[in-house]
Amino acid sequence: MIQVEQLGKSYQRGDQSIVVLDRLDLTVQDGEFVALMGPSGSGKSTLLNLIAGIDRPTAGTIRIDGIDIGQLDEASLARWRAKHVGFVFQFYNLIPVLTAAENVALPLTLSDLPAAQRSAQVAEALAAVGLADRAGHIPSELSGGQQQRVAIARALITNPSLIVADEPTGDLDRKSAQDILAMLQRLNQERGKTIVMVTHDPKAADAASRIVHLEKGQLMADETETSKGSVVQAGGG
Repeated sequence: MIQVEQLGKSYQRGDQSIVVLDRLDLTVQDGEFVALMGPSGSGKSTLLNLIAGIDRPTAGTIRIDGIDIGQLDEASLARWRAKHVGFVFQFYNLIPVLTAAENVALPLTLSDLPAAQRSAQVAEALAAVGLADRAGHIPSELSGGQQQRVAIARALITNPSLIVADEPTGDLDRKSAQDILAMLQRLNQERGKTIVMVTHDPKAADAASRIVHLEKGQLMADETETSKGSVVQAGGG
C-alpha cells in the first residue's frame, strides 16, 4: 500500500521558493490502478517521481508497504527502486543500439542471476507483451507501440509490485495507445500489479479504476470506477 501524508515539494529559484506539492494526502491500495490527472504544472509528474523514489520530498512522508522511502539513504533507495518499481515513460527511453532483448535485460545488469536464467526471464517478459518474435530487433526497427511494449517488458523484468507510468500513451497513435492501456489493465487485473499513471488524456484515464485530480499541488478530487461522473471530494491541503 502507498500512504502519502502531508507531502510537500518545493524548489528554490534564486531567492524564491516554488511550491509544487502542498500538504498532499493520498492512499493507494495494493492492486489499484490509479490515474493522476491535472493541468500542466499541477504536480502530478512530481508526485509520480516521489512515489517511485526518483525524487525526495521537502516535507511529509511516503510509506510504501510500511517503508518510509524518504528516510532511505541513496544506496538503499536505489536498491529499493530496482526491486519494487517498474518504470514506463512517454518516450520509451530505450537504448538505440541495443536489441529489444538487451533493453529488457538492462535492469538485471547488476543482479547475480545466471545468464541462462536472465535469458529465460527476458524471453518470458517479451512473450508477455506479445513481442517474442522481435527480441533481436533494435528500436528503430520497431513501431512506436512495439517500442512501448518493450519498455513495459523492461518494467516487468524484476517482477516489481508497483508500476509507474508517465504519459505512456502520449507519443502513440490511438490504436497503439488502446493496446498499451489494455496491456496495463491486464497487468493490473491478472497479475495484481499496482499501477500509478500520469496522463492528460481522459480516455487513457478511463482505463484506470480510479482517477485522482490534482491542481496547484493539491489533491482536488477523487473519482472511483463506481462513481465516474460523480466526483468525490478528497483530502489534501
